[in-house]
Parts: sequence; structure tokens; C-alpha cells
Amino acid sequence: MTKIKETSTNFANKKALSDECPELYASNVIGGQWALAICCYLINGKLRFGELKKKLGNITERMLTLQLRRLEEDKILTRTVFAEVPPRVEYELSEVGYQLRPIIEELEKWGNLHKERMKG
Repeated sequence: MTKIKETSTNFANKKALSDECPELYASNVIGGQWALAICCYLINGKLRFGELKKKLGNITERMLTLQLRRLEEDKILTRTVFAEVPPRVEYELSEVGYQLRPIIEELEKWGNLHKERMKG
């Protein structure tokens, strides 16, 4: 994942658009293949790192770690570490994250409809 430098014109444009357009702001928070996929799996409940990795298939451990950290920073999910040996860590959508449920369900409906239209 390439991070846009905060001094770049691209960053300034993206920030200005996000400030003006709440839809774009939301898209930037959950946008990207992995962030939305993680939210889709967590919408059904808590998962551990290994379970998420298995469900996401081709994601690298590094990318999954980066995405989980970003979603945690954005308060979309929570990370709970249990004092066990070996340590157990669970990820769960936060209250704000669970508010994505109707949006994810609508994206699913739209995606299925669009796929069908593209076939014919």
C-alpha cells in the first residue's frame, strides 16, 4: 500500500474533496479491496488474525496487519488481546463499524445486480 505524502498535491486534493464530500470521506475510510473485505467478514462477529488471513486468501500477513491497524486507528474495529500463552488476539467491529451493516448489505445487492447486468 502506497501512502500519499502529506505534502503532495494529490494529498491536498484528496483532503479538500474529503472535507467537502462526506461520501468521499467515508469511501476513503473503508475504501480499498482489503478494508472493505475485512469489514464484510467481521460484520458476522469476532475473528482472530489467522481466521481473517484464511478468509482473505491472497493477502500477506504484513498487509493484513497494516489494514487492521488502520481500521483500528479509524475506530472501525477493536482489537482485544487476551493474556494467554500463546497470546490470543480478536478483532471485532466497533459500534461505528457495525453501523456499516446496511451499507455493506446494499453494496452486496448492487454488486450482484451489476454482475448480472454485465453478463448479459
